[in-house]
Amino acid sequence: MIVGNRITKIEAAREKQEPRKGLNFKINVKDAKVTAKSVEVTYEYSAIYTEDVGYIKMEGVITAEEDKKLLDEIKKEWADKQRLPQSYAEIILNAINYFGGVNGVLAARVVNLSPPIVPPRFSLTKKE
Repeated sequence: MIVGNRITKIEAAREKQEPRKGLNFKINVKDAKVTAKSVEVTYEYSAIYTEDVGYIKMEGVITAEEDKKLLDEIKKEWADKQRLPQSYAEIILNAINYFGGVNGVLAARVVNLSPPIVPPRFSLTKKE
């Protein structure tokens, strides 16, 4: 269960005064630190306005309290493959997407960009 989100860095810029024609999102999970009762997931979130109109970039940390079995699974997957277990990754990516969109609205207003409307929830599937 996610118990906190802390934005540690934010950067926003309007490079051109043209209207936006598109918006691309990028989410990068940088680290996952597991303790006895929780996990801290460090991430980067970017909303990039096409044709170099502008961007919003954030870094943050999501804190979640999980049961020991899931924490062990997260720790092993991160140590072995530098990624989160698929079922848990979906939860974290959707949380980052939500937090990025909500906080991005404030950053967009300051630099006169249109708000980065939150895309629909992510659903991950395995490659066959």
